[in-house]
Amino acid sequence: MEFIYIITAFIIGFIALRCKLPPLVGFLVAGFSLNSFGLNSTPALDTLADLGVTLLLFTIGLKLDVKSLLKKEVWGGATLHNLLSTSLFTLCLLVLKQLGLTMFSDMDFSQLILIGFALSFSSTVFAIKLLQEKGELNAKYGTVSIGILVMQDIFAVIFLTISSGKMPEIYALGLFALPLLRPLLYKILDKAGHGEILVLYAITLALVLGAWLFKSVGMKPDLGALVVGMLMAGHPKSSEMAKSLFNFKELLLVCFFLNIGLSETPTINGLLMAFVLLLLLPLKGILYYGVFHLCRYRVRTSMLATLTLFNYSEFGLIVGGVAYKMGLLPGTFLVAIAIAVSFSFLLAAPLNSMSHKLYTEASKWLKEFEPEKLNADDKLIDLGQSKVLILGMGRIGTGAYDELQARYGKQIIGVETREESAEQQRKEGRNVIQGDATDPDFWARVISKKRIKLILLAMPHSQANVYALEQIKARDFKGKIAAIAQYNDDEELLYEQGIDAAFNIYSEAGSGFARNVCDHLKPDITPLQP
Repeated sequence: MEFIYIITAFIIGFIALRCKLPPLVGFLVAGFSLNSFGLNSTPALDTLADLGVTLLLFTIGLKLDVKSLLKKEVWGGATLHNLLSTSLFTLCLLVLKQLGLTMFSDMDFSQLILIGFALSFSSTVFAIKLLQEKGELNAKYGTVSIGILVMQDIFAVIFLTISSGKMPEIYALGLFALPLLRPLLYKILDKAGHGEILVLYAITLALVLGAWLFKSVGMKPDLGALVVGMLMAGHPKSSEMAKSLFNFKELLLVCFFLNIGLSETPTINGLLMAFVLLLLLPLKGILYYGVFHLCRYRVRTSMLATLTLFNYSEFGLIVGGVAYKMGLLPGTFLVAIAIAVSFSFLLAAPLNSMSHKLYTEASKWLKEFEPEKLNADDKLIDLGQSKVLILGMGRIGTGAYDELQARYGKQIIGVETREESAEQQRKEGRNVIQGDATDPDFWARVISKKRIKLILLAMPHSQANVYALEQIKARDFKGKIAAIAQYNDDEELLYEQGIDAAFNIYSEAGSGFARNVCDHLKPDITPLQP
């Protein structure tokens, strides 16, 4: 039976990809299609979906800066949005009830509040998947969105604890001792190598020390995976660990999105109620934008974060399921929220695919703060007397920086998305600033950019390099631009966009290896005559 799910997911996911939509849209449609033929989820599919979500949150924890959650913009913004959206949704549903809408006529005020609360959440899995596909997980709006989602997960834990009437076990307090294990966990990671043992260690941390341990003391398993991931985030190999899980995790998440479509059989009443809930979705987006604007984020940060969170959450299904079992909500709502969640994904995916274009249009009429009134993270960026600009200071960018500095001296400046990575680069003696090169406002805030003669696009995701190239070209840059690419079609796309030179990192690594061997070892081999 499972092979039918796999074939269907592949075919419709492939069609979505060729239509320039995120594949997850295809997986959702595949789930609905299978459901329409009377097929439902299986225990194996449920298990794989849960594993995918657990590993996703673990890998996010590996990249998450704990300090970002302590900012008032994150915890305060998440709390304010949750309160406002719950209140507004409840009020709207109450008005619909007073207007005599049949589907809400039998619900009392407490039930309407419960529905409003369920609708206030955004999907962690969906949002993070979109950010990963766009290569903007570490962009400012990406980190803000993740911070909001983590806080919402904490709210979820509190709700589930209260609603079930079951408090975490007393020995859950022992979880506060987890940081004491960090030196041991780090030492094991040091010795884990770079192959299958590293992958197995990552899975052990996520599923055993994270999910299983938290579940055994009455806490949410997914939260445990996230916390353990955050515990390991400071290790130099945390990024490598996240990459080692990438393909495995992505495959498991296919099951998650299939399950959303397979979850419930649509009914007429369920479809009508879901349609009403979808009509309320723009209110959620407006509130998100208002909260971000209140925190004095730039228009771009506010808008792209809003689009990232512009969906309903699968947590609504959990709330509905718990409430249904307790007799607090009718079964039709469970069907309606399942449909509304799925359709919100289908609506949000294409919007996020063209989020940068939407921002470009919207920025013409959305009012921006004065520079001195912006959030502290949005200060002007001075490139000084630098002549070479490197965008993306990962392993490739760092290597390019060191080579160019040896040739041209201290005329090089690097730009790195993550502040902690930029700080580490500065400690190592490199001139690196924090910034998002895909951000149009980044370039608008840069001063002294006319002195730059060469720009290297060394970000790991080709889509991010293309976005940055578009911004550079839009500002009539007169110097030379080079970029890295992972695949041949990425290389072709960069040339279509007007790049001066594109380098396939795999073929160039092989060529560079051969050149270095010949230069250093000088093997006694006579070249063949043509």
